[in-house]
Amino acid sequence: MGRMCEPLVVGRVIGEVLDSFTPTQTMEVTYQSNNLVFNGREFSPSTVSSKPKVTVHGGELRSSFTLVMIDPDSPGPSDPYLREHLHWLVTDIPGSTDASFGKEEIVYEPPQPNIGIHRFVFVLFRQRGRRTVVALPSAREQFSTRRFADDNGLGLPVAAVYFNSRRETAARRRR
Repeated sequence: MGRMCEPLVVGRVIGEVLDSFTPTQTMEVTYQSNNLVFNGREFSPSTVSSKPKVTVHGGELRSSFTLVMIDPDSPGPSDPYLREHLHWLVTDIPGSTDASFGKEEIVYEPPQPNIGIHRFVFVLFRQRGRRTVVALPSAREQFSTRRFADDNGLGLPVAAVYFNSRRETAARRRR
């Protein structure tokens, strides 16, 4: 599996959300003011309130990608009975571009964790062709990244990254 996936194993993303995979693409997720997402980094909800820029590096322009953003800890990490909550879904992203060039199927919903520390996971899939994603979810709650990938013939992910976030207290927001 390699060193690139070790933080995903430690963070229980591989296992709880994704099956083991070998990353074959580089995905860069950046929030406002050049806040780069890397595995396990913590962001306040106010920092991630706007849609991030998600760039796919190294893909051929002919290839297309699907991006999924989920919270596997909804409504709380000790009892995530709504696992997974879908925050964003973008399809038909051309290789070597960013998500703004794709088709936003599910509008970005900013993370707003109420209890505990939540993981927010970005998963990138290579599509088998243009417009191959046809089975769209009917709800954000109880989404399954694995089932979505199976239903749309996406196979294993080609990249994934996650960050942590917790509820912002009034004292933290004032800083």
